[in-house]
Amino acid sequence: MQEMIENLSGLREGSVSGAQAVERALQLLSIVGRAAEKGVALAEVVADSGLNKPTARRLLMALMRSRLIEQDELTRRYYLGGELYVLGMLASRRHGLLEMAGESLKRLSSVSADTSFVSMRRDDYAVCLHREEGTHPVRTHALLTGDQNPLGVGAGSLAMLATLSDGEIEAILCRIESVIAAHYPGYSPEIVRADIARTREVGYALNPGRVIANSWGIGMAILLPDGRLAGALSIAAIDSRMGEQRQKELAALLTQEVERVQGKLKALFGTQKPAVRAERKLQTKGS
Repeated sequence: MQEMIENLSGLREGSVSGAQAVERALQLLSIVGRAAEKGVALAEVVADSGLNKPTARRLLMALMRSRLIEQDELTRRYYLGGELYVLGMLASRRHGLLEMAGESLKRLSSVSADTSFVSMRRDDYAVCLHREEGTHPVRTHALLTGDQNPLGVGAGSLAMLATLSDGEIEAILCRIESVIAAHYPGYSPEIVRADIARTREVGYALNPGRVIANSWGIGMAILLPDGRLAGALSIAAIDSRMGEQRQKELAALLTQEVERVQGKLKALFGTQKPAVRAERKLQTKGS
């Protein structure tokens, strides 16, 4: 990362400071990351970032020199680089929600025979970290690993949003309103608010087929020991397998597994020195 900052030091244009250059480079890194295995073209980076083509290209070159991204020689598309894998491995022991939830996902899918997921928040979106298939022959494909939806869209996403303060929820809904209107016809800010109220009342989030017809989901948030949001567990099934009685059964399963994951988080945080816990709080703020 220090190498990236040094690479960016010569990219100042007019009033653009070094800090602004780093922020813009990280924005591009996020855009490339969202493309996952498909990669992203320069034109897409320019369109998504709002930067002009020369600036975007220079920032991408700086990221390439730092090995944070790489470019395919044939397609000229950009992908995440090998250095990020190394950094991810180093961070996994500190932020390994997927590792902590792995056994819980297997139990959820084994007992329910349906598909289970673990998700986490990224800004105003929920990102699916992993999908564990069940054995039921009819499966839902509403959410795949790496997919992201605005907070409130989908069961795990809604469960996470419902844990936030009312003020933060309203700010998020304001920012994502146009995205929901354009891409999620089954949703509106009013519907999300009603879903949040229901989630808080019954203790679990329910998606009654609003993203994909006949694909229902039920979710529950995972909290850190200090009450902050860590992520969510959820289960998806076809509508015929998500009746009111089964919702209660699946909610009980989710409660057990959420408590197991939260217990692991408590043990992890409890072994850290106060200074380390304070550092983690700063690093995960807003995640």
